[in-house]
Amino acid sequence: MKNVFLYGLVFSLLFNVFQYVNSTKILDAKDKEVEKVKANLKISRDSVINLTKANYFSLESDEDAQEYFYSHELDYQKVAEKVKEDLLVLNENKNGNKLIPYEPIDGKVFLVNNSKILNHRWLIAEFSNGDLWGQILVKYFVSPDKPTDFETVETVLYERQTKE
Repeated sequence: MKNVFLYGLVFSLLFNVFQYVNSTKILDAKDKEVEKVKANLKISRDSVINLTKANYFSLESDEDAQEYFYSHELDYQKVAEKVKEDLLVLNENKNGNKLIPYEPIDGKVFLVNNSKILNHRWLIAEFSNGDLWGQILVKYFVSPDKPTDFETVETVLYERQTKE
């Protein structure tokens, strides 16, 4: 009888040690999982904040610029499409886009590749000739029945990086 109690005591002691070790491992694994989720959540929040900041200067989020178009009885989305189309039409010139003040280099003309309308008056565009690239800040004036008037405000041409 004495041995049965001793065996029972040893068994319960081993069982409790096993439970403690197993629970500790599970708890550590869950803590690591929680830390990973927290890190991913921080990355996601930072991404959302960056996206919000990136769209701060855009016609879609500028209520004052939208109000300007509404006061002139224009739909800002249709105006944005028209401005982008008119900007790309300037690429059809054989000497390159006239808004880009750089002469063709090695026979390659500069053309606008991408643009973003910032508000009711300005847009920024990226251009290249296949080798060199840059950006232009453009002032634009919309007329519903005429092509958009563009005026280059400033340009940046990035230097070619040589690999050694």
